[in-house]
Amino acid sequence: MNLIDVTRKFRTDDDCLDYLESMRWPSGVCCIKCGVLNVSKITRETGGKNKRVRLYQCLEKECGHQFSPTAGTVFHDSHLPLTKWFMAMALICEAKKGISAKQVARHLGLEKSYKTAWYLCHRIRKAMKEGGLLGEGGGIVETDETYLTPKKPRKGKPYVKKQHEDVVLGMIERGGKLRLVPIKDAKMTSIEPEMVKHISPDAHLRTDESAVYFIIGNRVFNGRHETINHKRSYVDGDIHTNTIENAFSLLKRGVYGTFQQVSIKHLGRYCEEFSYRFNRRGEQAEMFDVTLKGLLRETALPFKTLTS
Repeated sequence: MNLIDVTRKFRTDDDCLDYLESMRWPSGVCCIKCGVLNVSKITRETGGKNKRVRLYQCLEKECGHQFSPTAGTVFHDSHLPLTKWFMAMALICEAKKGISAKQVARHLGLEKSYKTAWYLCHRIRKAMKEGGLLGEGGGIVETDETYLTPKKPRKGKPYVKKQHEDVVLGMIERGGKLRLVPIKDAKMTSIEPEMVKHISPDAHLRTDESAVYFIIGNRVFNGRHETINHKRSYVDGDIHTNTIENAFSLLKRGVYGTFQQVSIKHLGRYCEEFSYRFNRRGEQAEMFDVTLKGLLRETALPFKTLTS
């Protein structure tokens, strides 16, 4: 669902609430506390600050719980209209190289509330999580690491080496999913746990000739590890790491060109966003619904937690 579809289909908060209900309760509205379908709808007419006028009440005598369609989700108690939430989701899902919070603020009419747009984008990113193992059933998984530290100083300013390097470990199954994970450094103590966590032990591994991957390959993948010597060539039959290099290129274009600068503290959410969108690049129409379901399942992310 692209931005045009969203603006046409969700003109009011009531339209958004109808869609939320159909996604959250496909079999009919049920009590979020006891789970029964015996509920009644309450239409509240008020001139107060609370714009959400739709409520439900459980009719079970032992329960009697009142709730709204957004209760227990990240949309609960949000000061932003649901129409703007939905537009922000469409913008982030459509942007191949990401979209900055400043640009989102302009599109949503939040020019004077940059923090609101920034907070909104991070809550959406938090719902963009990937699960499962790569390379299950003997698939080929390419693995490499990249650095997001700028190599060249700005004009007139000397380059100051960072105390830490922004290292991202990339793992991609050919014809399958991508996983980008920030790591502390490019040492084996940082790389091996993430590879074990995300790659199936029966996968076939493809890497460069780094000693780190050589040791991990022998230890974990036992004869199913092949390497390419980049000093001689970049492709030797089906032995190459070009697929993961392409994914790194997209990530860097987003970080350097769109976001300009990404804090190491939040790098994980940006990596999840790029992996999530890359894995669904052929499912643009369905990505909006999948993201919305993720937001309905996701717990709230307090602003203090995000900035602490």
